[in-house]
Amino acid sequence: MFHSDRRRDQNDRDVIDRLIAGDYADDETGSAIGVATRSLVIADELAGRGHDLVAALGFGRRIAVVSDATTHAVLGHRVEQELGGAFDVQSIVLRADPHADTATSDAIRAEAPTVDAFVAVGSGTINDLTKYASARDEKPYAVFGTAPSMNGYTSLTASITENGHKHTLPAQAPAGAFFDLNVLAAAPKRMIRAGLGDSICRTTAQTDWLLSHLLLDTPYRQLPFDLLEAEEPELLNLAEALMGGDLGAMRVLVGTLVLSGFGTAIVGSSAPASQAEHLISHYIDMLAPADRPAILHGEQIAVTTLTSARLQEAMLAKRPHLVPDTIGQSDIAAMFGDDLAPSIWPEIAGKILSPARADELNDRFARNWDGYAERLGRTFLGAATIEKVLKRAGAPTTPEEIHLDRAFYQQAVGRARLIRNRFTVLDLLDRSGGLAGLIASV
Repeated sequence: MFHSDRRRDQNDRDVIDRLIAGDYADDETGSAIGVATRSLVIADELAGRGHDLVAALGFGRRIAVVSDATTHAVLGHRVEQELGGAFDVQSIVLRADPHADTATSDAIRAEAPTVDAFVAVGSGTINDLTKYASARDEKPYAVFGTAPSMNGYTSLTASITENGHKHTLPAQAPAGAFFDLNVLAAAPKRMIRAGLGDSICRTTAQTDWLLSHLLLDTPYRQLPFDLLEAEEPELLNLAEALMGGDLGAMRVLVGTLVLSGFGTAIVGSSAPASQAEHLISHYIDMLAPADRPAILHGEQIAVTTLTSARLQEAMLAKRPHLVPDTIGQSDIAAMFGDDLAPSIWPEIAGKILSPARADELNDRFARNWDGYAERLGRTFLGAATIEKVLKRAGAPTTPEEIHLDRAFYQQAVGRARLIRNRFTVLDLLDRSGGLAGLIASV
């Protein structure tokens, strides 16, 4: 079941409607594509509908509603009241600004060992914690969004910190995802800007994913980006309207975030929405000074996306020539310390560039680079466009605006490629000798 007042394409049936019905036509394969989420509702007002929305999912009677001190006041209490009576509701209210880590997820599981299902009321952190906890207990979950701040509502993964290393871990899609546009439009402005930041990284993520495919023959799918084809141009023109509380603009943003999450769910990987810009962000999350003020994920992604776009422009301007990797385990230990190094080394070890591989890729560049650059350029918005859209919304565009010393930020850009076995512009520029020279300009 999907309901939205807007209708766009595919014989007057909404893209989300078709995905939930399981009959979205994939142009690449000719096959019908669907998603695991069974119900998705985007409406101006959902007050009074909580019971019916959850009851339609067939969860069983015992429901744990997970929120934090802030989201409980915004919407969690209302959801609990609407579910009460027909369901045995267990209220789990975390402290304000909880951490998305394994300890908190385990605490949620320990507090509700006998429930039939979970309902998350929140945005990024609450959704990830509940998604991960429910998946580990093999119980379904649904989510009521409280802010349009990130694209992970409908994904299959959760961003969870484990032993200090931030991972994108397998989880599950929500059985139901529900968005009250009046609630979302009333969210703090910085959370709306964060959603815009997490949406605009489509361009750099697609370029990096396609780059890896062209160079290394890794899998690539066009489908996640086809899903966003109608929404993204519209969203880029609505920055001011979003910040003004316009519900129509909010509907477009939510649709973009939902479709981005569905794209990752369909391909079974975060790759369509998470590349160099997210590696830089994850490095920051792991190693930023402890006294740094709290920053939203999407705010950070706005800045790192702009950085990635500038790096990609430099990459496309000149054919690279790669040299082999020389990094070893002792280098990783020196950079990350003994606690993090054991989990980081296997990631970089999986993509170390050997002399033979460097020669192979350089030969491929010599034969095909112009064609690669032309194809990559077609996926790309460009740094100037990205910066203009972000500034129109008042979103951050510099390290200083997200409370980072520029020297630390430049270190993050230089080392982020090491924390995950995912080939991006950071690897290409590092191995072609261009990254160090460009860091000063990002």
